[in-house]
Amino acid sequence: MRVKIEQIKETGLQLNEPIGLELLGEALGGGDSGEDTGFRAAGPSTLKASLKKVSGGVLLEGQFTANVASQCKRCLTDVTLKVPVSFTLNLVPESLVHGDDYLKDDESLMEKKERNQNNESGGSFELDDVDEEVFDGKTIDLDPIVREQLLLALPMNVVCREDCKGLCPQCGINRNEATCSCETKPVDPRLAPLKNIKLNN
Repeated sequence: MRVKIEQIKETGLQLNEPIGLELLGEALGGGDSGEDTGFRAAGPSTLKASLKKVSGGVLLEGQFTANVASQCKRCLTDVTLKVPVSFTLNLVPESLVHGDDYLKDDESLMEKKERNQNNESGGSFELDDVDEEVFDGKTIDLDPIVREQLLLALPMNVVCREDCKGLCPQCGINRNEATCSCETKPVDPRLAPLKNIKLNN
């Protein structure tokens, strides 16, 4: 998904773009693109985004819901869940970041302050409070942004339900589906060898 800077008019640009399984799969890993997150793409999604020109850059607001699947951390059964992703980014052209406009650092800082004082802020917040991303100044590639924001939104752990009983540590049976006669009282592993000692009377 690419947006050319000239596509963004004075009134802004609204997007409603599909996010395919391939892009979601790349973000979640398991392939050549990066580490495996433990999640899998369970269905496509749709990116709803708004782009506005502000302060020499572009203010991007986006949201989508990712359908992902993973294993329950307690019983290892497959779990499908919806992960809401919402973000606001200030996209800054490389020319402003690297000083390709041949301005000195202090002059660039003064210019930035002047732009902020001209009420060029995104809504009720200052642009300085928004995360920044750099782009080439001509084309905005949304794919890496979608990948990064999805990774940031993923939960640390997944459970099939809050009261999941997990697996029996001795026989491995799923305690949500059946019961076992294994000893439920945990044994200190340092004392476990003592159970095998036979005492002679």
